[in-house]
Amino acid sequence: MMRHLPLLPMLVAPALMVAAPAAAQLAPGAAAPDFTTQGALGGEEFTLHLAARLRQGPVVLYFFPAAFTPGCNAEAAAFAAAVDDFKAAGASVIGMSADGVEQLKPFSVQHCSSKFPVASATPAIMRGYAVASDRQYQGRSITSRTSYVIGRDGKIKYALTDSNPARHVAGTLAAVRALGN
Repeated sequence: MMRHLPLLPMLVAPALMVAAPAAAQLAPGAAAPDFTTQGALGGEEFTLHLAARLRQGPVVLYFFPAAFTPGCNAEAAAFAAAVDDFKAAGASVIGMSADGVEQLKPFSVQHCSSKFPVASATPAIMRGYAVASDRQYQGRSITSRTSYVIGRDGKIKYALTDSNPARHVAGTLAAVRALGN
């Protein structure tokens, strides 16, 4: 047994890298880049302006890789199930992906249950939030799975980059509640 111990760090280190959440790209305290883009809510297209949303209170801005994929479907359903908790804490939820608005319209109904908007993350938005992934899905760019809580002051209050969609709702909801808005 003792002669195998030198191998333990080589076996454990890769497992820790997979299990631990990756650091988010924008740190708390950083200014959240403002943007305007097209989004969908309940299957209807609209123009989304982040600054206008922030005037109403904190925003949970969560980036997901691609609509209609298992992890993204589950994450959207989890945010939809918790949207009343976010509202009670004074925050709104916005999902973002590199998908076009035509793809997001049915996604906003089927997986977001028409409870919160999803919007198209343009290349400029992806760069601004440092969420552009080096991976692609069906030949197109995707975002990393990253969630931010942005305070009414336009500053990042919480950030999480983690491939596990289950951690995003709990983490962002706790951060919103900690703001005490």
